[in-house]
Amino acid sequence: MPAIYMDNNATTRVDQRVVEAMLPFFTEHFGNASSNTHSYGKYAADAVDKSRETCAAWLSCAKEELTFTSGATEAINIALQGIAKRYRSKGDRIVTIATEHKAVLDTCNHLAQIGFDVVTVGVHANGLVDVKALEEAVNGDTILVCAMLVNNETGVVQPVNGITEIAHRQQALLFCDATQAIGKYDFNLQTLNADVFCLSAHKFYGPKGVGLLYAKRRNPRVSMDPIIFGGGHERGWRSGTLNVPAIVGMAKALELVGDPSDEISRLKTLRDKFENALAATGLVKVNGDVLSRGANTSNLQFKGHDAEDLMLALVNTVAVSSGSACSSATPEPSHVLTAMGLSDYEAKSSLRFSLGRFNTEAEVDAVIDAVKQRLVGHKS
Repeated sequence: MPAIYMDNNATTRVDQRVVEAMLPFFTEHFGNASSNTHSYGKYAADAVDKSRETCAAWLSCAKEELTFTSGATEAINIALQGIAKRYRSKGDRIVTIATEHKAVLDTCNHLAQIGFDVVTVGVHANGLVDVKALEEAVNGDTILVCAMLVNNETGVVQPVNGITEIAHRQQALLFCDATQAIGKYDFNLQTLNADVFCLSAHKFYGPKGVGLLYAKRRNPRVSMDPIIFGGGHERGWRSGTLNVPAIVGMAKALELVGDPSDEISRLKTLRDKFENALAATGLVKVNGDVLSRGANTSNLQFKGHDAEDLMLALVNTVAVSSGSACSSATPEPSHVLTAMGLSDYEAKSSLRFSLGRFNTEAEVDAVIDAVKQRLVGHKS
């Protein structure tokens, strides 16, 4: 039997209903959405427009506020670099948080190298941002504040609406990476009040290689200088032929998320059962705030065990990771966990288990038994 998949924060299995929605756009409806001189192109363009409407309806925003990208990393680069260039006349400060995804941190590092004043704010031991330090960092020269909604490694939820208020007091924009939030944390884009926002389809049972960038059109109206050129697609913010099958698939995947409250409750129940069973051994500690978390994520520290060794011992039982999928190939300890004050040893003793739509209670039970057997030498 294949290993039980519990690495859904890295990527999710594409829902079969999403695959079925996409298939006709590879063969039958294969037109280029920018080719408006014939029916093939027009059909593709209509599908893109309908998909944009579907995504906008789920997010409760205007379809004109959405730009299709190749994923969250591209959306982050477009937003951060584009805003930095456009608003430099106002100031040069960009404020971010130490536990942000590497796509944000590395882009901020690039901006620092070309002359922007980048300030990285720390977090408390529970992973929540140091709000006082954030307030001190955001000044009149600040043009952008970056705050991830749900952390990809720990599931910790930052108080983004409060951070937005801090940014807006200084006329700065708020960028929110919400890649890990869809279907795992119940939020409302309007309440969140982020000015710029991104997501990626492969985190919620859609295809890889497609994402969304949201940018407000009013109060305030967000503008960005393009960083990708060549045809002026997507209102000039993201040139390049649109990936019509993937866009259709992303819209279908969001549609299937629907009202996520029941699924969030199910995931939380499974996660809590998993954590409580392992915590009972006395050898496992949860990393991150246990209350302010997305529903599906358990970042667990295994006392006296090297995470890589434990992961290899369980490789035929469960598929998990030792951190972000974008950086887990490197031997360095997780920057998220070390920012929370964990030692390198503690960080390297930690594994991330992330549940998803297709995980069952029986699978959770099987993984509990396998992990406990490895830790204490017996089955529950």
